[in-house]
Amino acid sequence: MVIIMQSEVSKSQFKAKALEVFRQVEATNESVIVTDHGKPTIEVRKYRPVEHSPLQLLKGSVIEYIDPTKPVGEDDWEALN
Repeated sequence: MVIIMQSEVSKSQFKAKALEVFRQVEATNESVIVTDHGKPTIEVRKYRPVEHSPLQLLKGSVIEYIDPTKPVGEDDWEALN
């Protein structure tokens, strides 16, 4: 078994040696970047469970929410224009 000791592999290398790449990631806990024509496209990394709920991750993502109970008129809907 040949272990790939690179942090990047091309798509063609990944296709040929995917199981080796998976085993390397599992053993070292280091991610491997899969490239397409030299540009990073995919990151293969060991699974880490989400420690926060999806709602906690979204907390603070709404910048401004003024008067959420205000009625919406027909002129406010872009689809009707």
